[in-house]
Amino acid sequence: MSFLKATTLAAVLVCGMVGIDTVKAAGDLTTKPERLPDLVMGSEQSDYSFSEKKYALSTGSSYRLKVISNGQKECAFQAPQFMQSIYLRKVEAGGMEIKAIMLTELEFEDAGQAEMFFVPIRPGRFPFYCKGLEGKGMQGEFVVK
Repeated sequence: MSFLKATTLAAVLVCGMVGIDTVKAAGDLTTKPERLPDLVMGSEQSDYSFSEKKYALSTGSSYRLKVISNGQKECAFQAPQFMQSIYLRKVEAGGMEIKAIMLTELEFEDAGQAEMFFVPIRPGRFPFYCKGLEGKGMQGEFVVK
């Protein structure tokens, strides 16, 4: 390895260790999680609706999202790419706290609710939907900056 390459590699490693590299997440995890507007599935106007179609989030910020089914339609709520791009702190449902590394689906067969506590760790646009009902309007998007 040439002297120039070795010196450059050493400089990059040192900068990364001392924190000179760019910090992109600006959230403060010591504060309470920001409560997002509830995501309600179904309405008086349509069985096939979401109350929210878009959530704007920031990496490194803590959030809580309540997903509520009014029981009009069975729904397997999914957001696979999003779930792989967050740190899931816990899910509260049915009087329980569920602590898991990752969530693949919230399945609602009747009326019910689940509240997710999470921190986005990767920016991007991530769809959410009720599996098989996307074409009927049961879809939306998480936008993480």
